[in-house]
Formats: sequence, C-alpha cells, structure tokens
Amino acid sequence: MPCIEEIYADLDADVSEERFREAVEQKVEQMEGLADEETAAMIIAHEIADNEVETISDIKPAMDEVKFLAKVLSVGELRTFERDDEDEDGRVINVEAADETDTVRLAFWDKEAAAISEGELEAGDVLRVKGRPKDGYNGLEVSVDEAEPDDEVEIDVDLGDDSTIDSLTLGQSDVSVRGLVLGTESVRTFSRDDGSEGRVANLTIGDETGRIRVTLWDDRADRADELDSGTAVEIVDGYVREREGSLELHVGDRGAVDEVDEAVDFQPDATPIDAAELDETIDIAGVVRSTDPKRTFERDDGSEGQVRNVRLQDESGDIRVALWGEKADIDIGPGDELFVAEVEIQDGWQDDLEASAGWGSTVVVLDGATGDAGPSPTESGGDAGAVSDGGDSTGLDAFADGERPETEDTDEDSQTDSEVTEFTGTVVQTGDPVVLDDGTETMKVETGEHLQLGEEVTARGSRDGDRLDADEIL
Repeated sequence: MPCIEEIYADLDADVSEERFREAVEQKVEQMEGLADEETAAMIIAHEIADNEVETISDIKPAMDEVKFLAKVLSVGELRTFERDDEDEDGRVINVEAADETDTVRLAFWDKEAAAISEGELEAGDVLRVKGRPKDGYNGLEVSVDEAEPDDEVEIDVDLGDDSTIDSLTLGQSDVSVRGLVLGTESVRTFSRDDGSEGRVANLTIGDETGRIRVTLWDDRADRADELDSGTAVEIVDGYVREREGSLELHVGDRGAVDEVDEAVDFQPDATPIDAAELDETIDIAGVVRSTDPKRTFERDDGSEGQVRNVRLQDESGDIRVALWGEKADIDIGPGDELFVAEVEIQDGWQDDLEASAGWGSTVVVLDGATGDAGPSPTESGGDAGAVSDGGDSTGLDAFADGERPETEDTDEDSQTDSEVTEFTGTVVQTGDPVVLDDGTETMKVETGEHLQLGEEVTARGSRDGDRLDADEIL
C-alpha cells in the first residue's frame, strides 16, 4: 500500500500537504480505528478529487458538493428569519466572492453568520470553501459548510469600492454603481403565481463606460416616477441578471436608488446611420430633421397603441425612427439632438431601413438640444451629471459648424407665416397639387416631380397650413 507522501504526491489539487495530513488524522478519528492512515489518506484523496473545482466558473448547481478558493469582495448585512417549528430564529449573511473567472454568492448560516457580522471576515480575504451549490434567485449560490482563510494564496481580483457599468457581470449581487439617468418608464403591475400583485418599472443609466437597463421591483418601482432624466444616482445592493441576451441591473426590497451630488459623465457610443443593417439592434444618434404627428391604432387584442415617427440625421445619412408607446409622448422637435439606444433596424417603405424604438429602447434628448424636450441633463441634475456627445462616434459632428437642418429658426430674416419643414406620407392624389397622407392628416404638395399613387415620399419645403411648396422630394 502506498504511503501518505506518495498518495499526496499523486493528488492533483490545490491543498497543502499540512492540510492534507490534518484531514487524514480527522478521518482516522472519525472512523474509530476502522481505517489506518494510508486508507484514510486514500479516502481523503478521493473526496478531494471528486469535489474540488479549479475555478468558480467550473461550479455547476447540480453538483452535490464543491471545494474551491475565492476572494471576498463584499460582506452583506446579517439577516434573521423564522424557522418552522423552532423557537430560535435563523441567521444568514451573504458574502460576494470571486476568482479570476467568475463571481459567486456564499451563504453563511447561524453561528458562522454571527461571527462574520462581528468582523471576522473582510473584503480581500481569501477563503478555502466547502459547500453545496445551487441556482439561486440572483445566480449561482453556495451554501457554506466549511470555510477557512488561506493567506498563502493570491487571487488577482480587484476589489474596487464601486463598479462601473462595463465591469458588471452576470450573477453579481450587492452591486453598487453610479450613473446618469437617461430615461424612465412608468410603473406596471402584474399578477404573481400566488395571486398577489407585483409592480415593476424600468429606467436606464449611463456612465463613462456604457449604459444599462435597470429593473425596479415592487416598492422600489416608484423611483422611476420620481427621477428626472439627467439626475445622477447610485444603485445600491443591486444584482445582475440577463434578459434576451443583454445584462440588466435589478433592484429589489434590499436595494435602493439614491440621488448623489456628484458629476457623472455619459458619452454615447453610436453606430453611424449609414452603417445600420437589417435586423440589427444598435444605438444611433443625430439631429432631428423632422417630426410627424403622433398616431394611435388598435392592436389585435383590442387595446390602443400609439406611435410617432421622426427623421434622424448624422453626418453619414438619415433614417426614420418610430417611437412606440410612451416614447411617442416625448416632446421632440426639429433641431433636437437625440441618442436612441437599442433600436431594431427593420424594413421600411420602398426598401428603406427604419429604426424601431420599442419597450427595450431608450430615447435621450442630449444636452444642448434646441427644442422644448423637458429638463436637459444638466438642468434637472444641477452639477450632478452631464451628457457629452462622445466625439466622432456619435455622428453629431456633421453640424459642428453651426449648420442645422432647416427649421423656422434657421433664417432670422424670414419671419413669415410659412415654415421650412418636411412631411412624409403616401401619395393619394397625383397631379397639381400632389396630396400626401400620413395616416392622421393630408398635405397638398406643390412639386414638379412625377409621383405615383401609393408611393411614400418625404417632401421638404415651405409649409403654410395644409399646403407645402416642395423644394425637394426624397
């Protein structure tokens, strides 16, 4: 039979020989003489080989038990709860830990939880953990059976006091991140499986590294109605989940969305309009050339929807953007600078591409807009935050020389009853004049262009009431 040294030498695991021998001695005592040291050593080696994983990313919820190394990122608050048929309350503390591959939530119970709450565990400590994994509400969790500090091991994970948006990873919990509110949505209600009513709302925040959609649950949902675009906030004790391939930051009853008096910079990183491709979901930015009236329609289920079309232009081209639902109510006018995130590129009229801004999209009126679009980021947040155009990537430099799409304000010397604008609609009458219909109103267009019935066009020129003298047909 091989000796303990040989058994340990054959063991491919991150365990010191000293710890291995201690485990062998404990196993001999546990078996009360039924196994000698060599037999106990083989048993321990077998247990280690079966349960030890190399990294946190190797842990699977289906495993019965795992052993691994992890670095403590943060220590949560001690929470108590009632146990069935027991007089004494239970206690638990959740600890966020990580290695170079992933993060994991560690649940410490009762005596161990009480000890941790008294300061026996700090961020930066490296632990050798033994526990039972499961798929928790916030991602992977391990219920800890044993945990020992290991000062001899280095794990290269940056603690960081706060996260940035681009550093967030799936499964993270106890997240604190600061950002600028880019947009909010109203509170919605839904029925849970148990018959109770839940509440949910969304907002989008951005910082210098990116942006993320934030989902607020139940009592926290009201914050979406209380915050204005441009307000600098800190998300406290959030957790990261995935929806339709994108990360979202969720805030439940333990979390909070607090306003902060601190500058937060957001730089849009947009795709040039002429680079948009069918069926892509992208971010675009530009200057509003024209806007159409809001239209309402009836859905298949009998409910009423609404949509409003605007045409957005950057230095590379222009595109029609359909604003659906609540986004149709945003007060946007020609000359406003917009950042529109997560728009779906679809087929439009006459094989033109169209950008659809639905429930998952965010529409931001950038600082410096000329229209009456509500509080700008700096107006509503004071010195708390600022939205910048992010340089060349946004596509707004086409108008850096002061030129804008023609509006009633572009020519100070021509203060007449008419205004330079655009009207997009379907040709419902040819001849002189041509009549266009956009679904809500008709427009008589004076043009020398030959147009066909059913053709959708955009007429640009001087408008006077329901008549437009077209300088250009697009």
